[in-house]
Amino acid sequence: MTEQLFPKSNNKSNSAASVQNMIENTEKNIREAEISMEFASGEELENLQEKNQRRNKELYVKKKEMQDKVEAEERKNQL
Repeated sequence: MTEQLFPKSNNKSNSAASVQNMIENTEKNIREAEISMEFASGEELENLQEKNQRRNKELYVKKKEMQDKVEAEERKNQL
């Protein structure tokens, strides 16, 4: 059995604050792309629309992840 020499690092990528930051950044990118779409045409417009579709899917997943984290924290606090 090997002895752990260093403490485990706290994985910040999964923290609620990190997820919230990702949500806010994604929402900002969606808004900026929508503004850009007003001036875009053709292939550029199509690319922006596709990006926003992917962003909206990502946003849904991140919001669900955030909800799950909040619910897990509430359950933890009830114990």
